[in-house]
Amino acid sequence: MRAVIIGASGGIGAALVEQLAARDDYNQVYALSRSGAGAGRKTVSLSIDLEAEDSIAAAAKTIAAEGAPDLVIVASGILSDQQGLAPEKSLRQQSTEAFQKVLAINTIGPSLIAKHFLPIMPRKERAVFAAISARVGSISDNRIGGWHAYRASKAAAVNLGRNLAVDLEPLGIALGVYHPGWVRTDMGGAGADISDAESADGLVQEFAKLSLETTGCFKNYDGEDVPL
Repeated sequence: MRAVIIGASGGIGAALVEQLAARDDYNQVYALSRSGAGAGRKTVSLSIDLEAEDSIAAAAKTIAAEGAPDLVIVASGILSDQQGLAPEKSLRQQSTEAFQKVLAINTIGPSLIAKHFLPIMPRKERAVFAAISARVGSISDNRIGGWHAYRASKAAAVNLGRNLAVDLEPLGIALGVYHPGWVRTDMGGAGADISDAESADGLVQEFAKLSLETTGCFKNYDGEDVPL
């Protein structure tokens, strides 16, 4: 099989690349990121910019020329950066620029990936499109507020996933949205619960379970259902 990981330079994305490349049932893994880093055993590295649709289209075209991908994983996302973007802790901290940036990466980006990658996925064999989101995308589970732009972007991404699942089911493509857990990455911090390898291992197991019977799910990396 062939897998594509978008966001391969992040902690979870890089761990997913490593996990899939080590499996005997995958003979090609495409690691996509803005930096284009991540080439290695059975791994092809490509550059992609989620804020530039032409780069997404070009990456899909390059991969399609070599064969249809059986698994596409969107592992990209942004909470903060080194240029002033940070999760809001009050209404006063909200800004148009923050919402535009976070929605562009966390919601619009995955939608454009779906636009260009779903058409190149197989229709007769099993095909899975998986999006790594966050538990803060749950509306019913929100009890502490804050992080307005990030929460909104992740809630929209979960809704987008359910919407796409309905559209894709007749085509034989299963779609799942997943919370990776609280992971010890740059975003999660050193005090987080699990390592990126543990998260990736659980996620890969969940991807393998996904079917047309469970399409549209929102699950934790360990298989627990996340409330919508």
